[in-house]
Amino acid sequence: MATRKKAKAKRKSKPAKRPLARKKVRTVRKTAAKKKPVVRRAVKKKAKKPAPKPVRRPAKAAKPVRPAKQAKQAKPAKQAAPVAAPAPAPLAGEQRVGIVTHYYGHLSVAAVTIDTLLLRVGDTIHVVGHTSDFRQRVESMQIEHDSVSEALPGQEIGLKVTEHARERDVVYKVPA
Repeated sequence: MATRKKAKAKRKSKPAKRPLARKKVRTVRKTAAKKKPVVRRAVKKKAKKPAPKPVRRPAKAAKPVRPAKQAKQAKPAKQAAPVAAPAPAPLAGEQRVGIVTHYYGHLSVAAVTIDTLLLRVGDTIHVVGHTSDFRQRVESMQIEHDSVSEALPGQEIGLKVTEHARERDVVYKVPA
């Protein structure tokens, strides 16, 4: 049998001593060095050239009077960019569903505003734009981060897409 070692007695703690009184030292504030005044040189002004004298030309004969032209129509002021850029016409039977309002590249999700038809999970859509043109089956749709099976006109949905969609691309529903 092994013998136990006796535990050493703990040392008694001593009460804390009061700190020694320290001499108060005056703090001397350093004054900032005075800046030297900035000497600015006068800038020479360029002499203005005298205005050229008007050239006198002999009077010309009066121009013949032409028949009155049609008044030009005033051009309308530039308007804000249209909501949907003119996209290629849909193929036969395709019906417009909505417009892509934003694309989240890191999620591959397009925010689509539904404006005409009901869209359901399982429908085939055709996304057409300036540089986009692809078809896919609707696999996932969300409204306010909640999965839904169908979206009504006037709602904005998040739609999982297979390719890059751009803002103002038009979404069409392909007939089954």
